[in-house]
Amino acid sequence: MKGKKHSPEQIIKKLREAEAMLATGKSIGQVVQALEISEQTFHRWRNQYGGMKAEEAKRLKELEIENKRLKKLLAEAQLDKEILKEALEGNY
Repeated sequence: MKGKKHSPEQIIKKLREAEAMLATGKSIGQVVQALEISEQTFHRWRNQYGGMKAEEAKRLKELEIENKRLKKLLAEAQLDKEILKEALEGNY
């Protein structure tokens, strides 16, 4: 079962709500139930986005996507290089 995808802005908003609920004395179990997320997701979000502003989180997500694209391009370029190298050596 695939879960929902939350935007960085939504995550930041939910983390702020969670902090407010925790400050009023609610337990983590009650907070994650109110936010409709798992406890594991809450801790992962807090580790990744804790203390960030919405703009920073959005920029982080954009950089992660760009990094993934660049890694894919590098892998393809290295594969092309290996193919050309083998063709020049005559090992095909």
